[in-house]
Amino acid sequence: MSVSRLDHITKIGVEVMGDLADKLSDPEVLRLENLDTDLRPPQSAVDFTKRAVDDDEANSYLPFFGLNPLRKAATALVERQSGQTYNWETECVIGAGGMSGILNVLLATLEPGDEVLLTDPIYVGLINRVRLAGGVPKFVPLIPSPKGWKLDMEALEKIAPEPVKVALLMSPAMPTGCVFTKDEWGALTNFCKLANCWLINDTAMERILYSDQPAIHPASFFGMRDKVITCGAVTKEYRMIGWRVGWAVGPAEIMADVMRVSISNVVCQTGIAMGAAAAAIKDPNDGIETSVEEWKRRRDVAVEELKDFDVIPPDGGWSFLVDVSPLDMDAPTASKRLLDKGKIAATPMVNWGSKNSTRYVRIVFSNEPVERLKGLGKRFKDSLFV
Repeated sequence: MSVSRLDHITKIGVEVMGDLADKLSDPEVLRLENLDTDLRPPQSAVDFTKRAVDDDEANSYLPFFGLNPLRKAATALVERQSGQTYNWETECVIGAGGMSGILNVLLATLEPGDEVLLTDPIYVGLINRVRLAGGVPKFVPLIPSPKGWKLDMEALEKIAPEPVKVALLMSPAMPTGCVFTKDEWGALTNFCKLANCWLINDTAMERILYSDQPAIHPASFFGMRDKVITCGAVTKEYRMIGWRVGWAVGPAEIMADVMRVSISNVVCQTGIAMGAAAAAIKDPNDGIETSVEEWKRRRDVAVEELKDFDVIPPDGGWSFLVDVSPLDMDAPTASKRLLDKGKIAATPMVNWGSKNSTRYVRIVFSNEPVERLKGLGKRFKDSLFV
């Protein structure tokens, strides 16, 4: 029998689909289930990692809160994006990936029973971490449309701010690819001021944008510098999934508590990876712009291929959702048919928000080249049209 803290912790679904696809050992299977990418990390990061393997100083617990060059680089990155200034020694801690850092921040900011504002749909891994930390998810809907996802402003206005102690927000968001506009960020930051709550800004995909709209950081809004905690990582933008390096940057008052949690949790970060992360952040040839251009090509092909289905196009990120409810089926049924008949691995969005999420199947377009994405529409039709 599981302990009570696991009562509401669910599978994420990706692990199930990934295992099913792996067991097929079929190169024809389109791997659209997991947020991987085949685009290379910055060469500077790869070269640094190779050198670090032979560096005895990288084989150490110290320093516990992350290598100083990385803390400086991560702090400088957040400063550039937010327009604020931070002290890297007291307001930045390095974590073992972005999600580990988010859990550390949640553990440092929540009392059991506190409400946490999240958009719906949202990555179930974020929901699970809220619950592990004792929080209660409070969902504000995203509204789907042929032009993408929009924040339900009217629903946000109806949420009582007093019980909300943290807003955990992401733009672009997983799995929708929703990118908040300035007005939407304004409404969300105003809510946080009313609630007097923390805003945890998950910036994993902050610059993976497919329009001319620049990245907007909530700490740039008036009065928000001391309410926002930025959690980022080299995982997505820098294509460094296996390095497991992230950071949290925020006001010194709360970061002291985050550091206490961090040293009591993972203790320290991967020694041979931290310097490589710093190299990537400081590299003018980081490859982010060209990678975004390639991911946009893949997005455009995948969306066009599925034009006969109910697709909500993403404005950023690595994935989008297909609503299969017009086909009179739920996401698990569609996902099984896609794998069995179409050789498509796609994750059903069960538990990725409210019960409404079960109508969606996620398509990850970051890990398959354009040539393999062509024909996706026919595979869908052969699998789902009966």
